[in-house]
Amino acid sequence: MTLNPRFYRLTLLHRQIDDALRRESRDAASPFRLLRLKTLKLAVRKRLAGLSRPPAFAL
Repeated sequence: MTLNPRFYRLTLLHRQIDDALRRESRDAASPFRLLRLKTLKLAVRKRLAGLSRPPAFAL
């Protein structure tokens, strides 16, 4: 099974956002920056879920 390039990029982006969240929470950053990072992470997670779902059949 080959890995979808879009899935791979989104996985990397999700990991980078997660690392940034850890750094920001440790450094007591702006709550707005934390909220933005969490929102981005959720959006990436939704896209990953959409890619992992099997395609729907058109009737």
